[in-house]
Amino acid sequence: MRLLLTSFGHRSIPEFVSGRVAYISDAARSYGDVPFVQVERDALEAHGLTIVELPVARTPVEQIDDVLDSVDGVYVAGGETFDLLHVLRSTGADQILARRVRDGLPYIGCSAGSIVAGPSIEPCSLLDDPAIAPDLTDYAGLHFTDCVVIPHASGNLPPYPIDLYAETVRKYGRDHKLVLLRDGEALLVDDSGVRLV
Repeated sequence: MRLLLTSFGHRSIPEFVSGRVAYISDAARSYGDVPFVQVERDALEAHGLTIVELPVARTPVEQIDDVLDSVDGVYVAGGETFDLLHVLRSTGADQILARRVRDGLPYIGCSAGSIVAGPSIEPCSLLDDPAIAPDLTDYAGLHFTDCVVIPHASGNLPPYPIDLYAETVRKYGRDHKLVLLRDGEALLVDDSGVRLV
């Protein structure tokens, strides 16, 4: 299994995967055209990647496998973590994605996409609002890693002050293996282990 779990952007993306990437944008579906959505897309294209749209909520489940067959990797974008997990689970895409990634499809997560790769999304409850997905009662993630990524940990983004991270560690750090990432940092998971890059 190969994972690159980012906070927001990372210089090693083109070393991790090249060619075509399935772009799962569902975490940002409630945001509309906010600038970070386009910045994220532009960064991938600047790395030389070709984006293949894969909006899970609007793609028939039988087509998801076909799209994943046609790409060199999958990119799960940032946004609302609880909404993302709800969409993945309610469509059955979580099982398809888990199978494909465990079979070797490279996975890049950004923010929410990184959080759902871990064992639980509960520790991001102070960053994202669980109420956006009221039907989601089980916060288990995709279990690609035993770490829970907590993104944007520099504390310099207005919605995420540094005190929020201290509270997250205090509330969830005892029961979860938290990895706090600043933008530009990533957790690389491959056959050689887990390391911060």
